[in-house]
Amino acid sequence: MRAVIQRVSRADVKVEDKVTGSIEAGLLVYLGIHQSDGPELVPVLADKIINLRIFPNEEGRFDRSVLDIGGSLLIVSQFTLYGDCRKGRRPNFQDAAPPEKARALYEQFLDCAAGKGIRVAAGVFQAHMDVSSVNDGPVTIIMDVPN
Repeated sequence: MRAVIQRVSRADVKVEDKVTGSIEAGLLVYLGIHQSDGPELVPVLADKIINLRIFPNEEGRFDRSVLDIGGSLLIVSQFTLYGDCRKGRRPNFQDAAPPEKARALYEQFLDCAAGKGIRVAAGVFQAHMDVSSVNDGPVTIIMDVPN
């Protein structure tokens, strides 16, 4: 699994001009599922993201998690995180999980994150989405599991 995590002051996702998810302070998480990923990785990644200390304390040091600040998650599925651009000019997405598997793990991720006591908003799986965000910092982290 791969996640691109952005610390945001606000973010939203729209499908056909309708807001499907929005948050104030928190994390915008673009989530990609690899073809070899299994359900055992979901709680590992969810825990790492929710406890990732990238919010400032009183001294301005990265010392607080989204859970510590009472923030939210906006989780957007994004198979293109597994685009391979090493050959040619068109990305190859063969490493991305097929839609049925990716949907199940994405939904499991949403449930797992919500089960950790955090507000979770989401995009729509396999939909064309318009994502807007205000990156706070900017702070952007790329996280892979199991690595």
